[in-house]
Amino acid sequence: MQASRVFLPALALLAFAAPAPAAGLSRIGISLGALDNPFYQALARGAIQAAHRLNPAVRITSQSANFTLAQQERQLRQLIDDKVDLILLGAADSRAVAPLVRQARAAGITVVAVDVDASDVDGTVKSDNHQAGEIVCRYLAKRLNGRGTLLIQGGPPVSSVSDRISGCRAALAAFPHIRPETGGNGLGSSLGGQRAMQDDLARLPRPNAVFAINDRQALGAEKALRAAGASQVMIGSVDGSPDIERALRLPGLIVASASQSPYKIGREAVRLGVRLRGGDASTRLVTVPVALVTRDNLSRYQGWQAAMPAPDKP
Repeated sequence: MQASRVFLPALALLAFAAPAPAAGLSRIGISLGALDNPFYQALARGAIQAAHRLNPAVRITSQSANFTLAQQERQLRQLIDDKVDLILLGAADSRAVAPLVRQARAAGITVVAVDVDASDVDGTVKSDNHQAGEIVCRYLAKRLNGRGTLLIQGGPPVSSVSDRISGCRAALAAFPHIRPETGGNGLGSSLGGQRAMQDDLARLPRPNAVFAINDRQALGAEKALRAAGASQVMIGSVDGSPDIERALRLPGLIVASASQSPYKIGREAVRLGVRLRGGDASTRLVTVPVALVTRDNLSRYQGWQAAMPAPDKP
């Protein structure tokens, strides 16, 4: 499949040359998982608007890698050939992308990883995924009054997923009468979450609660639990997506999600890239806080376009 190249002239992509601002940004390349996903749309929008404030004439190429390493590699080669100043990279494979990251940096391009870690980048901006797992699993454990079985559903082998699971287990350590069970890999998708939940119900005792590593898996897990007649199981997840907002407005098994702020991730990635290009390497990692969204505070939740993720902390 040919790599898609999406240009956004209404926001920041002007064909004429303009004097480079103090930030030194005239061209930016963005390669993300999938720009048909509202999460990545909000992330790209945050980056574009931040860059536009620094230099109204900045030119930005925003691309979908479709979670495919080969496609992302083609995009990175083109961005290197285009001599962009800054690349924001949502890595399809954190380690395998390293040779092209090093090639970009050798060409004088600053590379900032967004959302997930990537080897050999100049800096990283991502959600505090450990915190996300902690606050959701603490909430579920409290809703269970400190007793019961909590199934931890896995996901793709990326840093954000492992951090969320480690945060969940850290929270459960304070609840000795909560028994964690390791669930299957939901692959980050609704169908994957549904299938993993079906398999887990066949091999494990029915859980009292489920921690899903993202909202899409949570929605799939809910389908499987409803089909099995498990109407009392509580589900918590991570993202704070529009889909989970809709789910929380209705009765259902999903009770909480740790909201990310993709808009802020994109904004902070541009700001970090500017600092790094200016020689300030005092900070190479920016973690964006998350916060718990439940039915109780949903009316005050501003969603993925907000600078901060949620109105209340648990």
